Amino acid sequence: MTDRPEELPVERLLKQDLFGRIELVQAPGDDGGLAVRRDTRSARWWTRPVARRLAAREARALHRLAGFDGVPQLISWRDGILVRTWMDGLPMQIARPRDPAYFAMASALVRRLHAAGVVHNDLAKEPNWLVGDDGRPGLIDFQLAWAPRWRGRLFRALGREDVRHTLKHKRYYCPENLTRRERAILARPGPLSAAWMNFGKPVYLFVTRRLLRWSDREGAGDRNFR
Repeated sequence: MTDRPEELPVERLLKQDLFGRIELVQAPGDDGGLAVRRDTRSARWWTRPVARRLAAREARALHRLAGFDGVPQLISWRDGILVRTWMDGLPMQIARPRDPAYFAMASALVRRLHAAGVVHNDLAKEPNWLVGDDGRPGLIDFQLAWAPRWRGRLFRALGREDVRHTLKHKRYYCPENLTRRERAILARPGPLSAAWMNFGKPVYLFVTRRLLRWSDREGAGDRNFR
């Protein structure tokens, strides 16, 4: 078995868009495992710098989270190709978790990420949450994650948004199990959330939907996209 990321045998294509190809491949080594390869070399020339920047952010975050349960493990990042471990499980919008224990573990997972110095920044998207066969949560898609050297006020503000988005999912699937403190957190959006909804999101939707004709929910209904 080759260890060169571009030569890993392809099992199937998971996604292809302006930012490159995402493929299920055979993992390096002889254990017969699977991995996910994000190849930014196939991105359009005018989106390639952004694609590489996003992949680099994911690589940095996963490097920081080496050895963590519930998140992919980085295998390699070089020459515009990121390879990380495959995670079994169903996306949240398909599994539709109703067990409050799932959300207790999800909140604990988010707290562990923050303690390690990583904010995910994209927890509002249900496809980024997995429900494993054992009922445990998993997180994927760390392209927007931030792993700074120092954790200051901005890190804490972004971490609060991670927490709020996790609780929004609990409010949707298990509203009767929200605690008083969790309801209070949901009732008080932070300034970053307000700024995003009023200014950032309209610009983001205009650029992605109108200009790029691209949707970041591509694959949201595909149970094979991990």
